[in-house]
Amino acid sequence: MHFKISKKEFYNALTTVSRAISTFSPLPAFSGVKIDVEINQLVLTGSDSNISIQTKLKKSDDYVLEIYDLGSIVIESKYILEIVRKIDSDIIELEIIDGVLTKISSEHTKFKINGMLPSEYPGIDFSKPNECFTITQELLKKMISQTIFATSDKETRPVLTGVNMECKDNVLNCVGTDSYRLAVKTVHIDKSLNFNITIPAKSLNEVVKTLDEEGTVEIAVNDKKAQFMIHDTIIQTRLIDGVYPQTSRLIPLQFDYELTIDAAELLNAIDRASFIKSNGISVIKFNLSEEQCVLSSKSLEVGSSTEVLNTASFKGHSIEISCNGRFVFDAIKALSGSLVKFSLCGEMKPFIIQSVDDNSVLQLVLPVRTYA
Repeated sequence: MHFKISKKEFYNALTTVSRAISTFSPLPAFSGVKIDVEINQLVLTGSDSNISIQTKLKKSDDYVLEIYDLGSIVIESKYILEIVRKIDSDIIELEIIDGVLTKISSEHTKFKINGMLPSEYPGIDFSKPNECFTITQELLKKMISQTIFATSDKETRPVLTGVNMECKDNVLNCVGTDSYRLAVKTVHIDKSLNFNITIPAKSLNEVVKTLDEEGTVEIAVNDKKAQFMIHDTIIQTRLIDGVYPQTSRLIPLQFDYELTIDAAELLNAIDRASFIKSNGISVIKFNLSEEQCVLSSKSLEVGSSTEVLNTASFKGHSIEISCNGRFVFDAIKALSGSLVKFSLCGEMKPFIIQSVDDNSVLQLVLPVRTYA
């Protein structure tokens, strides 16, 4: 194996695939980046067995890639990243000089580092699943950002630590929940497909980091894995086993109360009240009537706050409802548009938060019981 390549493109590709590598790799080889030198291209792979990222650097007029000898090597990711980052040159040369001993050099600098045999690297099946569709990068980023925050960070119910994607015909529903709140994003896709999968939130975070909001993403799934193909990069993830709860039955269909308010004003009001916490949780209370809408927060240990919501418009009889302030804050932040609408059906019943301008996203929050 022997090649020369532009430092910038090589470092960016190494950074991309290294995001799949865990410091607690189940196998020693998974702590390294696998470099395959093929005719006219480099193929870089990183994995922790749950998520795998592969990217290709093809010969191009935009950067230097000169291939002298084909071959493969696995090099510890933390070492090769550090070496490439610190080499003060625009062009880097890599060559296997003895077994797994690899020389990484520039015009004035030379490193020799021990790699691992490519045969020690487990085979990863990057074959494309049959169920596939294409969406824009911008839409995929919205799908993930508007649902992923509601997933659980506790492993007691593993299936809730991911985003459920259920497709029926041309309609794709993306759902995140931790059983106290729910986020649903509905999009229409270019194919009629039927699948129901749950993708780990960690994997979707890595997908977001790779998106640049230009162009499209091809998504391919089966009952074992999901693939996201972004330009010359493939992000492949295992799915979470288990049956995802039927969250649609939790969403109320009829409402007795409606609050419309400026999103920025409410976010700022919640932020101002958020330091008042009981047992580490900021509980906020809405006192709503057609005459006045008030947001308050109270804690025996800290004190209290009260704020009149000037832009609020309320329809219905007077009602008081308490909830986790962070849940409401996160839900509003995930919405687009300047006005948000709260649809309520009772003091201790789940309520819906949506953007006035976009009904493709639905946020549901469970109220909490307070005694003051």
